Amino acid sequence: MAELAHFIAVDIGASSGRVILGRWDGSQMALTELHRFPNGMVERGGHLFWDINRLWHEVQHGLRQYAQTEHAALLASIGIDTWAVDYALLDEHGVLIGDPFAYRDPRNEGIAEQVDQIIPPEELYERTGLQRLPFNTLYQLYAERQGDRLARATTMLLIPDLFHYWLTGQRVAEYTNATTTMFLAARQRVWATDLLARLGIPTHILPPLVMPGTRLGPLLPELQTALGLPASVTVVAVGTHDTASAVAAVPHLDAQSAYISSGTWSLVGVERNEPLINATARQLNVTNEGGVYGTIRLLKNVSGLWLLQECQRRWHEEGLNLSWDDIVAQAAAAPPRRSLIDPDAPEFLAVGDMPARIRDYCRRTGQPEPATVGELARCCLDSLALRYQQVIDALADLTGQTITTVRIVGGGSQNALLCQLTADACRRPVVAGPAEGTALGNILVQAIAMGYLPDLATARQVAAASVAQQRYEPRDY
Repeated sequence: MAELAHFIAVDIGASSGRVILGRWDGSQMALTELHRFPNGMVERGGHLFWDINRLWHEVQHGLRQYAQTEHAALLASIGIDTWAVDYALLDEHGVLIGDPFAYRDPRNEGIAEQVDQIIPPEELYERTGLQRLPFNTLYQLYAERQGDRLARATTMLLIPDLFHYWLTGQRVAEYTNATTTMFLAARQRVWATDLLARLGIPTHILPPLVMPGTRLGPLLPELQTALGLPASVTVVAVGTHDTASAVAAVPHLDAQSAYISSGTWSLVGVERNEPLINATARQLNVTNEGGVYGTIRLLKNVSGLWLLQECQRRWHEEGLNLSWDDIVAQAAAAPPRRSLIDPDAPEFLAVGDMPARIRDYCRRTGQPEPATVGELARCCLDSLALRYQQVIDALADLTGQTITTVRIVGGGSQNALLCQLTADACRRPVVAGPAEGTALGNILVQAIAMGYLPDLATARQVAAASVAQQRYEPRDY
């Protein structure tokens, strides 16, 4: 069947970025990776930043590569998604004021407790419905008051919105990512400017909100010429929070399903039509984040493959150049549930010697210390699977929903051992895939915005028709 249109998703996570082409033939969306590049925090002067100009260079490189193909005239639109909470500041001339701080920067330590003295956490949750995390944008902006950058700023843009600005000249805040800031009113779906004002944070820096699926317009003329793309290309504000895009692409997602968007972080949740904000939800520290087309993602952030990524980085420093397949194979051969950690414990958040931290945790809690690569990796994977089970059971109790299936998307869906351990721990079948769920969801929202698909339900049917999925049945230990 002839291809009817092309779409490009720029999907940038905390550890890597991708420029991915979606080719629509009227029934399926075929994905092709155009460009992949590493991402990671850079340290300068004791602080952690994102090298945002390098990321922008990589994005342009991927777009330029596509422009050189014979099918570039088919390109309908481009969409950007990234991780959440981090932001850039622009001065009065629209110029970036330094690289954006990274959410794991140590400046955030103790800030939440300072904010508590001004705005009680109960009030913050009641207004925003957001999970308390030490790096929420609200806390980061309060920490930003210590320097001079905030006083010089005229605009704050979340990371994907910064790329929107560089692509189109438009300064906006896309809703799904804005909901992760902790200063967006969850029920009214507008900025809660009074919260910032009480903290002495200027509110004039907030751009107008736009909903996912909004057409932001064409590329800036000089950029369109430099990239060699057609003048007809439209930039679409998709679900710019990568989890929002990933959940948009979950095939067969329904009220009996929980999803796990599995990557550096694991986002474990259910989809609803309205926020769920009450005392029980606050005690469980679950979050209400905006989804695409009016949906709410009721979820919990769980530390994900970050644990193994940091272990792998440490092993590499020690001269052990292990691939993911090597690590998972050794984990599969290790004894199950011999040692367990709380993946969300504060000591596992920062960059550092993760194997040593895991061993120390196990020693302090009276468990055998995992010594080998396989034992450490198995500890991480077993602990993640059990944490997923705790969160999914809590969500089922909180919502009254009967959850019969767990649907995993993202890079972690390719980890067969983690998927099987999750099925075992959750006592529910796991359906895994698509691995490139975020990029697919990004592209499907573009297709809706550009008139090629009618709605989200149809988009999810297209997702199911376009990707292979693997089913894992729970086993008894």
